[in-house]
Amino acid sequence: MQPMPPNMGYDRAIVIFSPDGRLLQVEYARQMVKNGSTAIGISLPNAVLLGAVKIRMPLAVAESYKKIYKIDDHIGFAWAGSLADARELVDIARIKSQVNQITFGEKISVASLTKHICDRKHMVTQYAGVRPYGVGLLIGGVNKSGTHLFETDPSGTIIEWKAQAIGRGADKAKKVLNQNYKSNMSIEEGAKLLLKAMKTGEKGIKAENVEIIAVKKGGMSKVSLGKKQRLNNA
Repeated sequence: MQPMPPNMGYDRAIVIFSPDGRLLQVEYARQMVKNGSTAIGISLPNAVLLGAVKIRMPLAVAESYKKIYKIDDHIGFAWAGSLADARELVDIARIKSQVNQITFGEKISVASLTKHICDRKHMVTQYAGVRPYGVGLLIGGVNKSGTHLFETDPSGTIIEWKAQAIGRGADKAKKVLNQNYKSNMSIEEGAKLLLKAMKTGEKGIKAENVEIIAVKKGGMSKVSLGKKQRLNNA
């Protein structure tokens, strides 16, 4: 009889820490995020930019595969990892946003919505019979306290960033963001930086393969270099 490989029992149970203090199923979920196409967020004085690579598949209807979702007029999600998991969290976020509007008569803050989503992510790491969400989110929005960009990972961790990238090209894209980010950039300057970081992280893509969304006080709009279009409700 062959000996059981190390960590095998901990590998199969989401709620058991390995002897070296790891939750292996959460780590696998993080790897799924790293395998996904790149998404980038940049926080600016008056807007948050969310960008992602648009996946093109022969015969597929482009609108059926989204990398950036509108949650409310003032909040958007960009994701990397599992589309199915992203879609469920988008639905949860939209419901929470509308309930807040009906209950309190005002739009939910970016931080409150992010915490609600991360509470959900964290909850499924604590019970048997479930698995972590295999998706990372960049949550960008504008509220009374200004512009905010949060990253959430499969463990339910929340970190606020000035600029951040997730997905397979994240490491290379982050180097570009670290070297070139300025807090006082305009939307046009931020879009150019986002595109540069995306092209560094995702080799071989062209500008037309990258979608950039600006989340502002007045709503959300698509951004291309020198051209803006209204974003239809997702």
